[in-house]
Amino acid sequence: MRPDVKINDISLFTLGWLRESVDFPTPQSQTNTIVVPGRNAPIRYTETLGSISYQPREFTILLSMLGSRTQFDLKVAEVVNRFAGRLCKVICSDTPQVYAIGTIEAEPVYDPLTGKGQLTLSCEDGDSYLYHVKETVVTKSGSGTVTLFNDYMPVVPVVETTGETALAWRVGEEEFRKSVSAGTWEFPEMELQAGENQLMVTAEGMTTFRYREGRL
Repeated sequence: MRPDVKINDISLFTLGWLRESVDFPTPQSQTNTIVVPGRNAPIRYTETLGSISYQPREFTILLSMLGSRTQFDLKVAEVVNRFAGRLCKVICSDTPQVYAIGTIEAEPVYDPLTGKGQLTLSCEDGDSYLYHVKETVVTKSGSGTVTLFNDYMPVVPVVETTGETALAWRVGEEEFRKSVSAGTWEFPEMELQAGENQLMVTAEGMTTFRYREGRL
């Protein structure tokens, strides 16, 4: 399979570009600290808040083409007019199951001696996580235990109920209970962690959980 990149579901190969390289480094964690006089160790926000947050993801995509300067300028204009300075969804053919989100900037370079043009697409403000292309949907009919599997990124599911429904779950040592009627609901305290998350559903109708997973 020829290496390719899709931006907003548009293949750059079909626009006449060859993908030379892709650099998607892992974003660094935010490790802000406060040095307190009299303490032998600084206060680390990551440890104090109990969760890890990450800096914006940066990535670079290098594209190339062979042709005249006129052809190069036309192809560059097509990409720049569509994507430059815009918040875009980026999918690499190597990992088609996930996508990145960020603002794309373009930098073209053309060598008249070789007739080769290169276009560097870069992003400095991308979301830290890579999102799953397919939304996860789990449906439970009636009452029972529901197991929701989640990738690394914490996420709050949207809950759809067709009738009176009681939900119960645990986060760490804390227990939560909710009773709702038919409708669409979202509970911030129902944050799914990495791995298996179990909930107890008491209902006569259908209960559906929808969420989009993500990973670094």
